[in-house]
Amino acid sequence: MHYTSLFAAAVVVSRLAVASPATDTTVKVDSGLRLIKTSEADPGTWVTEEDKISKYRAKKINFVDITDIKDSETLERLSTTSDGTARVAAITYPTTLTHQTEANALIAKTSSSGPQSWLQTLTNFFNRYYRSSYGTQASTWLFDQVKSVAASNPSITVSQITNSFAQPNIIARIPGSSANLVIVGAHFDSTGGSSTARGPGADDNGSGVVVILEALRVLADNGYRPKNTLEFHFYAGEEGGLLGSATVWANYKSAKKNVLAFVNTDMAGYSPSGKISVYNDYADAGLTAYVRRIVSGYVGSSTSDTCGYACSDHASAYSNGFPAAYVCDEPDATSDPYIHSSRDVSRIDLFWGREM
Repeated sequence: MHYTSLFAAAVVVSRLAVASPATDTTVKVDSGLRLIKTSEADPGTWVTEEDKISKYRAKKINFVDITDIKDSETLERLSTTSDGTARVAAITYPTTLTHQTEANALIAKTSSSGPQSWLQTLTNFFNRYYRSSYGTQASTWLFDQVKSVAASNPSITVSQITNSFAQPNIIARIPGSSANLVIVGAHFDSTGGSSTARGPGADDNGSGVVVILEALRVLADNGYRPKNTLEFHFYAGEEGGLLGSATVWANYKSAKKNVLAFVNTDMAGYSPSGKISVYNDYADAGLTAYVRRIVSGYVGSSTSDTCGYACSDHASAYSNGFPAAYVCDEPDATSDPYIHSSRDVSRIDLFWGREM
């Protein structure tokens, strides 16, 4: 797994000083339907919860659920072609890496034992579908695990941000001397291709979850005191249209939080190329360049790709105007063929030892 370079990103970055889609209001929409968009030009389609998974997600059609998004600026950005810039504030990122000695000392303290154990537990849930009882149970287990990992540093707070479904988001916060935020995140829900299918979700996205959880453990155990406040986000409902992250980032926009950087980790366990893939679209160009610089400084060359409209939770941060970047284990063309199925489990073991 690539958690070495992703962990380095969390440490190094922490040192950084169109109208809403038209709908026919005369038509009474079934309260069980959801409005989703599959592109900037798509005005939106009303679908069932099951259709979102079986007719879109299982067929690799990206979408964002905009039913509950009320902010006009966010809806406009979701309907405007990505231009690679944040809107809340312009950030100038470093052109060199200056904290490698400190970062390398922390990286040396990472271990594969915790991530392997956590991933096994996550995949043991029948699925982590956000509307299922399994998804709720997985959220409760993860909340307890994050609290346990953070307990070695009493200054760290762990909280939940609720959604309209019974799978809350989880936020761990390491306070810095500045209220400015540097955030890493990963979604913890999964799908097997339908709401009732077996969905172990090892690569997508148990792998991303355990990457940032191990980073949190090391920072907590070593009493790390960042300049900027660090947050670790664990999002619910990503497979249902970026639901959990939409809630969190709408909250942060409303609260006018100053976010210097958000790095999304979605899949970190399957990499035939052995290289981190840094995606370029629906992301802040300056932050993306800095993340690529971090990857180069710690693990070598990276690959590049684009993932399309609303492919993961960085799109929620980006559409709310915050600087976001996305790192993954592989370009799309050579990515894990078993995601969103009952087979997203066995392949992780093949690559774990090589990538850790």
